[in-house]
Amino acid sequence: ACMSETFHFSEAMVFFLSCLAILPLAGLLGEATEQVAFHTNETLGGLLNATFGNATELIVAYFALKKGLLEVVQVSLLGSILSNTLLVLGCSCLAVGIRQTQAKFNLVAAQANTTLLQIAILGLVVPTAMESTGQFAVHGEVDLILSRGISISLL
Repeated sequence: ACMSETFHFSEAMVFFLSCLAILPLAGLLGEATEQVAFHTNETLGGLLNATFGNATELIVAYFALKKGLLEVVQVSLLGSILSNTLLVLGCSCLAVGIRQTQAKFNLVAAQANTTLLQIAILGLVVPTAMESTGQFAVHGEVDLILSRGISISLL
């Protein structure tokens, strides 16, 4: 922030430079997680990848919440969910389709991931549907209780 004020950078330039600055952190975290996962079993490695793979987003969300930017955090989380579920899955299917005509998947892992995705979708859809039908007001007491309950159960 000090450099941007000194050189009178625009807000767009500050945002762009901030994105560039956080990319090496994401790369280092990804590499470190892969190295630790390599020396553990498949389940623990997957858990580490899922946890630390989102560390950059958690850091950004933390500082955004400290500044009261709740909508930025919400949109960031929605973008993360969409990119992880649609973009990564689509790229994976495309890459497999280019290399081979038929792919084999671990049935148990696919069922577990599908179930977890359905639970996460319910965590997003239920509060939205309740608010849309007038069951409670946004930022009300019931909204807060429901939001915290869903957050705890997703954790």
